[in-house]
Amino acid sequence: MIVIVGVEGLSGSRASIRLAAREATYRGSNLIAVITHSTERAPAAPAARPPGSMRTATDGQVAAETQLRDAVVDALGERAPQVELRVLPGLAGRVLVDLARDRGAELIVLAARNTDAHLLGDMSQYVLRHAPCPVLIVPDDAAVPDDTEVADDLA
Repeated sequence: MIVIVGVEGLSGSRASIRLAAREATYRGSNLIAVITHSTERAPAAPAARPPGSMRTATDGQVAAETQLRDAVVDALGERAPQVELRVLPGLAGRVLVDLARDRGAELIVLAARNTDAHLLGDMSQYVLRHAPCPVLIVPDDAAVPDDTEVADDLA
């Protein structure tokens, strides 16, 4: 069985990664951390910038890989190597729902948007409406302790 956590970066993902790891442990499941990137190329360089200074799709993938790895290591420390990291192209909501469906996920964990209005973003709403499994939305200020005894058994 699988638990999937969607990662947007270091800022709001720490609590959701920790909670996803805890849920995976409780369920005896593997944890997959997912980040998406755009495959679209940047438009032609403006006259003030040379084309060599524009980001490419490959640059976006490399940046996403680094961001994902850093976020998981920040949240889980030495337990990070137990997590499967997936960097996938496309729209985050669709990618998460498709991966959950393809892998038979038991749970999708997402970080809540940090807004004063406490509204869910488009991606979270899409996942909530289309996911083939339960979805857990975690506020970024959620107190999720670093429970090493439980998380050491991460499947």
